[in-house]
Amino acid sequence: MTLNIKNTLHTLLILGTLTLVNCKNDSNREQDIAQKTEKKYPSEVLSIIGESTITMGNGELIKELENYENKDYFYTVNDGQEWVVYKTPNSGGTTKNSSNTRSELRLKEEWIPENGGKLTGTLKVAHVSTSGDARVAAAYSVVVGQIHSKEGNENEPIKIFYKKFPGHTKGSVFWNYEINTKDDNSKRWDYSTAIWGNDMSVVGPESNTAPEEPEDGIELNEEFSYEINVTNGIMELTFTSPGHDTVTFSKDLLHTEFANKEDLPQQITTLYASIGRDGTELAHSYAGELQYFKQGAYNQANGKDPEKNIVWNTGSDIYNGDLKKQYENGSYAEVWFKKASHKIIKAGKQ
Repeated sequence: MTLNIKNTLHTLLILGTLTLVNCKNDSNREQDIAQKTEKKYPSEVLSIIGESTITMGNGELIKELENYENKDYFYTVNDGQEWVVYKTPNSGGTTKNSSNTRSELRLKEEWIPENGGKLTGTLKVAHVSTSGDARVAAAYSVVVGQIHSKEGNENEPIKIFYKKFPGHTKGSVFWNYEINTKDDNSKRWDYSTAIWGNDMSVVGPESNTAPEEPEDGIELNEEFSYEINVTNGIMELTFTSPGHDTVTFSKDLLHTEFANKEDLPQQITTLYASIGRDGTELAHSYAGELQYFKQGAYNQANGKDPEKNIVWNTGSDIYNGDLKKQYENGSYAEVWFKKASHKIIKAGKQ
């Protein structure tokens, strides 16, 4: 009898110890899961954010981004991977030189094309405006990366767009080169080049009729990456996406190819004919002008009348600027980034 009691006590002791160990292991696992899914600030996910300022979809400029977020415009999501979300409505606050809203970084360092710089991003577009005029080139699109000039006309040597028409499964990724206009900058225009899908000039025949869906396009929530690399005045571009061909381009930012009227591409004379933009470019293009990188969600949808500008006025729904109603009814752009980097070869002017 004494032996059985001892055996029973010994067994209970072992079971209790195992229970404590298992509980401790379960607790450790829960802590590990909690740590992996712990809410992070955008600056903890992408180091580039700490080197930037941001303009929000309400027009607010935030200069210090360490441990900063905004639940409406700029925050993180973990779906097994960490993402930084940039979200902006069709109507909200804008900068002085734009009619469109943005939740977009502005890299603090400035450089000139002769010195050079590099910007990379890996992202997916989660949403673009579901309303607009299908005849308008900018409708249903968002800019996810750009170079912006700080001097002269303050134009943009590159803007990378994603655009998807309502009813289509696949959208297009394309990049635009905006000329550094000679004389009157109201004559400026963008030349658009397709990466996957169509370029910007492919529009619908009627306001509510889309063109054919691109066969080689990119779907919403499909990842792609870009690299903008400017060295000695030459802009080299590389675009990659799983399941798609890698696409590369090269553009001289020191010498124009659009110096004369006869140099204008057919795309420009057709697309911009109705709004009279047929300018020529400075011979030296963007040479010697300070540049900076931008990245995030620069929404191209707006509530402006398409009849007054069939290229840029998208006629999208804006619900009198009501943020909640816009988000509820698809009147916004949303872009998720999981990787981003930049490098300046030599800052500023020497």
